[in-house]
Amino acid sequence: MHRAYLLILLILSQEALATKALSVTYSSSIEPIAINVMHEWVLTIQSIDGNPITHADIVVEGGMPEHNHGLPTVPKVTKNLGNGRYLLQGIRFHMSGFWEMKITVKIEGDEHVVMFPLEL
Repeated sequence: MHRAYLLILLILSQEALATKALSVTYSSSIEPIAINVMHEWVLTIQSIDGNPITHADIVVEGGMPEHNHGLPTVPKVTKNLGNGRYLLQGIRFHMSGFWEMKITVKIEGDEHVVMFPLEL
């Protein structure tokens, strides 16, 4: 029913590249993800040992790098669902092709960046 992807990312601290990592997954409210359909994702963010990250600030950007344009909407995390889960609303892809979703997770002054590639 939901598509989920797992990416492991390194933490880029303000001082140096750290050796800590996070697990970031998403599941989409529609499957398969369709063109020109508004939908939402649930982001799940955990430490590499499985502990939920419960107080993250999340910024989402996206676009089609081959076409040099961004998303037609401005997706935002609208709710902390608890247990490391966050509701991301306002997602729409307006054309088929290769997309990237860039998720920036800010935790206690550190920024963690993950890219989700999508072929639609």
